[in-house]
Amino acid sequence: MISLQQITLPITHSTDDLQQAIADILGLGFEDVKDYKITKRAIDSRKKRQMIYFVYSVTVKIKNKIETKVLKSKAVQKNIKHHRIEIKEPYTYELVKGAKLRTDKRPVVVGTGPAGMFAALLLAKAGLNPLVIDRGGDVDSRIKDVDDFMNGGKLNTQSNIQFGEGGAGTFSDGKLNTLITNPRINYIFSEMVAAGAPDTILWDAKPHIGTDKIRKVAKNMRKQIIDLGGEVRFDTQMTDITITDGKLESIVLNDKEEIATDHLVLAIGYSARDTYEMLHERKIDLEQKPFAIGVRIEHKAEMINRVQYDKFYKEKKLGTAKYKLVAHSDANRSVYTFCMCPGGYVMPSASAEGEVITNGMSEYAQDGENSNAALLVNVNGDDFGSDHPLAGIEFQRAWERKAFELGGSNYHAPVQLVGDFLKKQKSDKIKSVKPTYKPGVTLASLDECLPDFVADSLREALPKLDNKIKGFANPNAVLTAIETRSSSPLRISRDKETMQSNIAGIYPAGEGAGYAGGIVSSAAYGMRVAEAILNLPAGRQV
Repeated sequence: MISLQQITLPITHSTDDLQQAIADILGLGFEDVKDYKITKRAIDSRKKRQMIYFVYSVTVKIKNKIETKVLKSKAVQKNIKHHRIEIKEPYTYELVKGAKLRTDKRPVVVGTGPAGMFAALLLAKAGLNPLVIDRGGDVDSRIKDVDDFMNGGKLNTQSNIQFGEGGAGTFSDGKLNTLITNPRINYIFSEMVAAGAPDTILWDAKPHIGTDKIRKVAKNMRKQIIDLGGEVRFDTQMTDITITDGKLESIVLNDKEEIATDHLVLAIGYSARDTYEMLHERKIDLEQKPFAIGVRIEHKAEMINRVQYDKFYKEKKLGTAKYKLVAHSDANRSVYTFCMCPGGYVMPSASAEGEVITNGMSEYAQDGENSNAALLVNVNGDDFGSDHPLAGIEFQRAWERKAFELGGSNYHAPVQLVGDFLKKQKSDKIKSVKPTYKPGVTLASLDECLPDFVADSLREALPKLDNKIKGFANPNAVLTAIETRSSSPLRISRDKETMQSNIAGIYPAGEGAGYAGGIVSSAAYGMRVAEAILNLPAGRQV
């Protein structure tokens, strides 16, 4: 197939317009373009006052013509550099079926987030009948647990927005954009589509599936693993591990059952603090890792749409507007937006009693009244006050507890309007932007639950970010505290070749291991671990 990039058309274009543009670039007639597939579509709004454009990448089959001859034509030679025209062979990821381990003990996967599920899927496809466990509930019971908590019920510390089927991403925007370039990505997306994700993820430059779609995907992937011979247990926590002479022997579950295994995939997520503590006690090598903390900022979605799309802000083809911003403070701190949720909600993400944590979530339609994003400041070991590997966790805990107390010690989140935050005065009432956080909010001064350097960096950054998106520092925008779980505060050390920790048979994976950030990179990491267990070269094709 022939691959083309940078095909720019106004958002008002028709399907025929795209086919004709492909033909023109290749110096062919309209009918010569036998078949084409969109592989990427991005939005170019740099000239939004005049027009907004879609920018396409495609692969093309040419009718009754040899692709290599087409590439030698004058038209292609003229356009080859700008449109990056080339012959592209399709990549197919396949695993050896019937692969066997040198053991009769089945592999165990801890965690059903993307890393755990894709590791388990590959192990199941290889015929190894993995056991998959998760301390939280399945999707349906987990939804009930979260809804109960949001409506004033008791926090379930084992089944919540952090723990349960699908991992933390189940209650998120379901973002699938990633900075990694990896041949596994196409496989991940195709498996997700087969499990119920919209096929738009195959070509959208900023793909997402939303919390409503990812729930279906998680359930269908679980069913596939079971159909392939695997076993999935919920409400099942790994509480201990047994090690002999530097090698894994078994794991212990919360019901005291001991399971012998030679291969343990640790896809525990970044909130399993008791598991981190157990690993540290068992001499698994852990190390501090920088992360970030801050707040959620909420605006009216329509305001963000107007700024990003100008007069085209109501154009349905464009969807709800997104942004990604960064500024740098005089104190050499990065301040940036993260996990932006267009038309979304600020969510209560506590996983332990006496703590308030926020996160963001959108449905696939992204049609909520507000848009929100984390507004974060980087932190590192110098801020933790200790070189202990778990010091980052204690740093998180301290500020999460302050947010809990400031909110009223009832899981209400402390909030402050941007205008009042900049003036260092407590807010006395909500104005045009209504907070979406449940169980509820408490007007406060956020300086009381943020480190001084974080509050100062946010105040310095807000006017700078307002220069990039006019209205970002709108006085009525709402800041909700506290966001601390953007990434893992530590890393589980591992060997790059074998993917194992310092204990043979233990394979750290995903965000909780400190080597991934987001759904796609976590899923790809889970696949790498499965490949290592199967003793396959990375990304082996058969």
